[in-house]
Amino acid sequence: MKYKILVFTRIFSYNNIRIMYAEIIVDVLNSEVDKVFDYLCPPNTCVPLGAKVLVPFGNRKIEGYVLNLKETTLLDTSKVKSIIRVFDDIPVIKPELIALCYKMKDIFHLRLIDGIRCVLPSQIRDGKVGHIEKRILSLDDETLMTYLPKVKANAKNEQGVIEYLRNNGSGDFTSLSKKFTSATLNKLLKLGVLTEVKQIQNRSVISGEKQKNNIKLTPTQQQAVDTILTDKNKRFLLHGVTGSGKTEVYLNVIENVLKTGKTAIMLVPEISLTPQVIRIFASRFGGNIAVLHSGLSAGEKHDEWCRIYSGEARVVVGARSAIFAPIENLGVIIIDEEHDNSYVSDSNPRYNTYDVAKIRNAYNDCPLVLGSATPSIETYHLTNTGELTLIEMPVRVNGKEMPPIDIVDMCNEFRSGNTTPFSKKLLADLTDTVNDNKQAILFINRRGYSSFIMCRDCGYIPKCENCDFSLVYHKEDGQLKCHYCGKRYRAINVCPNCMSKNLKMGGIGTQQVVQQLHELFPNVAVFRMDNDTTQNKNAHAKILGEFGSTKPSILVGTQMVAKGHDFPAVNLVGILDADLSLYFSDFRASEKTFQLITQVAGRAGRSDIEGKVVLQTYYPKHYVYNLCANYDYNKFFAKEVNLREATQYPPFGKIIRLLFTSENDEQAKHITHEAFINLKNLRVEYKNDFYFLEAMKSPVTKIKNKFRYQILMRFSVEKSEEIISKIYDYLNTIKLKDTTCFVEINPLSMS
Repeated sequence: MKYKILVFTRIFSYNNIRIMYAEIIVDVLNSEVDKVFDYLCPPNTCVPLGAKVLVPFGNRKIEGYVLNLKETTLLDTSKVKSIIRVFDDIPVIKPELIALCYKMKDIFHLRLIDGIRCVLPSQIRDGKVGHIEKRILSLDDETLMTYLPKVKANAKNEQGVIEYLRNNGSGDFTSLSKKFTSATLNKLLKLGVLTEVKQIQNRSVISGEKQKNNIKLTPTQQQAVDTILTDKNKRFLLHGVTGSGKTEVYLNVIENVLKTGKTAIMLVPEISLTPQVIRIFASRFGGNIAVLHSGLSAGEKHDEWCRIYSGEARVVVGARSAIFAPIENLGVIIIDEEHDNSYVSDSNPRYNTYDVAKIRNAYNDCPLVLGSATPSIETYHLTNTGELTLIEMPVRVNGKEMPPIDIVDMCNEFRSGNTTPFSKKLLADLTDTVNDNKQAILFINRRGYSSFIMCRDCGYIPKCENCDFSLVYHKEDGQLKCHYCGKRYRAINVCPNCMSKNLKMGGIGTQQVVQQLHELFPNVAVFRMDNDTTQNKNAHAKILGEFGSTKPSILVGTQMVAKGHDFPAVNLVGILDADLSLYFSDFRASEKTFQLITQVAGRAGRSDIEGKVVLQTYYPKHYVYNLCANYDYNKFFAKEVNLREATQYPPFGKIIRLLFTSENDEQAKHITHEAFINLKNLRVEYKNDFYFLEAMKSPVTKIKNKFRYQILMRFSVEKSEEIISKIYDYLNTIKLKDTTCFVEINPLSMS
């Protein structure tokens, strides 16, 4: 890396006499070798802590990372092998992140190399992506004076190059070669008429310049900023209703932190990482910010990581993985929409972003701020235990009330003959919205055209051959798709089981809603935002940009439209099927439903215009809907936390799921049964704290051709660390032949 800002202090000095050893982790994803190995540092070679190195390992040469340096080794020194090569004299892993990897190993029971791969993105680790270098050309005046008399009259390109550089001072090789040919440039370079300097060019993802901030904080916002910056407890929950100005609080806290010479990490859910968020931060901090999220190209990720590492970028804005950014001297960590499921990694390596943030917050002694209009029950409970300081922002910045929520009973609609996805109330409000040249957002948490196809005669439902899941019909491309593994099938018009043509479409999705809206409002722009329409790069930006600038218009979408968006002209939000998340076999079902409804309702009435929300349900008397209609989070929390305490569910108990997967059904079943028998002994040992133990098939019994079985356990918080440690000790003793075991603590989904 060639950033001039990089500074490296050699921790150890070397000479021909002094011998140093390095503790190195090899870059191999195997538990058997997941430990540090001692290697000899070559004499007169700088081996920095955190450096990437090449070492002999068995009969191979493998890359690894230096995690410690020391003067002695407990091994027989004659058998200690030497490092073959040090790739850079600049360490790729900073000391704080080395310490973080060790902490993650202990807390999440990860392999050490899993932590290393979290803090080192593949774009840096594998070395396949590098900087783009511009070749900047300029004239050598002394050589030019000698050469000018020799330039032939018909050498138009040579004359053009010389004239251009005299007028402009310099130019890059690529641009000049298009004007005057690369052969001409190479000839002048060889003769010494031109000099060349290589210049690194960033693949920047930030557009827009820093602008003057003229926003005056409300007293509530100012109090929140002051509390975060001065309170001795360094961990906070900022509980503010949608539209209360939490983002402005974040921005002001970061501004104050930067003034003290420190840095900041701002996390948002992947789904909310929109150009709107980036634009706000870029306008406030300009080139001081870097962005990290999955939508960037490999080159963009590489360059943004390097800008952070070098100190050029002092504010990191990103999704979950940005918590591992190589930024030093942290002054604040902010996790917006903290309740969002995307902050918990549900694939290897499994970790909770809040727990990682706590490690960095403790290391840097800096504030950690969680923000949400609908905090998770576990998080809000931490304000009662004293782990988090609660900061309330109960009023919108514009002073207006939250938009009223009208609850519509869809059973009555069906009985009256209305079989469309739109109630009479929603249709009337939609008509008013488009007639008033305003905008509407319609939320349905199901993509595709129909969630399944069923034969009315024999009940056959097409399922994915690799997954135990019904296929979703996508009318646009005439296909049935599996939303678990992505496999596609040709749509059917005849039942393959009984040959009947009497097929029924079940469960509408975003595609079908958009089609019906086009029929109802043929002259109104309708936009769709779901996983199918946002697969291409910058698709989010394009859809949101077009929707924002088009009036009247309607945006139909899944959870992507529920949060993070601020459109002043949106005066109507329609929730087409509020029950979708309510009756899942999940202890968090009511919580997720309350969060989704409150978040999507908050998109309406965010400016001077009045907002309104229509919530369609088949269960209008459910307590969740009545609490949503009053935006009464505190009453919802009180009811939910009482239920959790009575049943010893989180935060009063711990749930562990062991998920066993294998392509061999019998093998997965056998290992699950064997583990269950052994864990019974653990339940006897902790009989007063072990509330539940059961083995079963996973609700989704097969995904990507792998059969799935699970063991569910629930036990007290007080003894949880002991019990979890013993579960891992047991799992480390068994041979998982052709079977994988995933351990999930308080899993977000039981499916």
